Amino acid sequence: MMKEYIEEAEAALLHTYNRYPVVFDHGDGVRLYDIEGKEYLDFVAGISVFAFGYNNKEYNDALKSQIDKIIHTSNYYYNVPAIEAAKKLKKASGLDRVFFTNSGAEAIEGAIKTARKYAFLKDGKTDHEIIAMNHSFHGRTMGALSITGNPHYREAFEPGIGNIKFADMNDFESVKSQVTDKTCAIIFETVQGEGGIHPATEDFLKKVRALCDEKDILLILDEIQCGMGRTGYMFAWQKYGVKPDVMTVAKAIGCGVPVGAFLMTEKVGQNSLVAGDHGTTYGGNPLAAAAVSKVLDLFEETNVIENVKETGAYLFDELEKIASERDDIVGHRGLGFLQGLEFNHPVGDIINSALQKGLVLINAGSNIIRFVPPLVVTKADVDEMIGILKACL
Repeated sequence: MMKEYIEEAEAALLHTYNRYPVVFDHGDGVRLYDIEGKEYLDFVAGISVFAFGYNNKEYNDALKSQIDKIIHTSNYYYNVPAIEAAKKLKKASGLDRVFFTNSGAEAIEGAIKTARKYAFLKDGKTDHEIIAMNHSFHGRTMGALSITGNPHYREAFEPGIGNIKFADMNDFESVKSQVTDKTCAIIFETVQGEGGIHPATEDFLKKVRALCDEKDILLILDEIQCGMGRTGYMFAWQKYGVKPDVMTVAKAIGCGVPVGAFLMTEKVGQNSLVAGDHGTTYGGNPLAAAAVSKVLDLFEETNVIENVKETGAYLFDELEKIASERDDIVGHRGLGFLQGLEFNHPVGDIINSALQKGLVLINAGSNIIRFVPPLVVTKADVDEMIGILKACL
């Protein structure tokens, strides 16, 4: 049965993904089950999405209840779930204005437009520049792709949106050297995900923040993957107390429902986008917003972030042990439940072997195994994962 479905998919779907040979049917907790009933321990969480695991009753009930009321109205009208979700997101982040999108890439697009409009209102010019980071990943739409620091992703789609410069993460001088009087924003992931699990250092964050303050440049932090509790803080920048002017979120904010958001300070909100500058048909509709609202309730009502700190530290120690025992592992980095093991060779065979043994893993680049499980995994789950990983190695 699995083989037939995969063949149908390959005949019908545009081949933009090299998918693993499994068709998942349902999930429960931190376990996934394929259509033939095989069980898998999940250390991917839909790429950092399912923070509270699968089949969470409170989350499911909130969505079922909203479906029975109304799913969509458009943004010409108010809806209570979006108002509640925005209020809770403001409380969690300390930022002041929220725009709901359908995805992380759309949140990035909104952040780019915010920065350019903010600068335009100051001098009436449209030649402003954005500084992004090498090895970054921000999405596949044209604006997001233009600020993604991997030339291979961009080359077939150039020239992109233009006026983008690249600097090196955690190298303040490389950022400072790119700044001109045209610079309107500096953007980076607080922890680089796809680019190899590279956390920003406290020193780098604080120096960039001070530079932005000095020159009235917007600091945009992309928390799409590293946010929503994954590093042991609701947002990774909160570990260092360095607040952005604009922040993008998605993935775990909806725990499976397609939704993202970009947020900003009141100052930016009052001096950037106005009616007619930006819009979305589905963004912040009652169903998506009900998901966001319930997810934020669950973060507040449970001890999940404490679990990330405690069990994430345990995961780090266990991965350190493996790294110390093997010559082919050349790096181990990360925070909480966003960690990576870097090898001196491609890791595709290891990930495929793990899948066969009932463990779902994912890469970050060709030579890094990324560990991004649901935030509710236990030490026993970590032990099980480590045992399977060692067998695959």
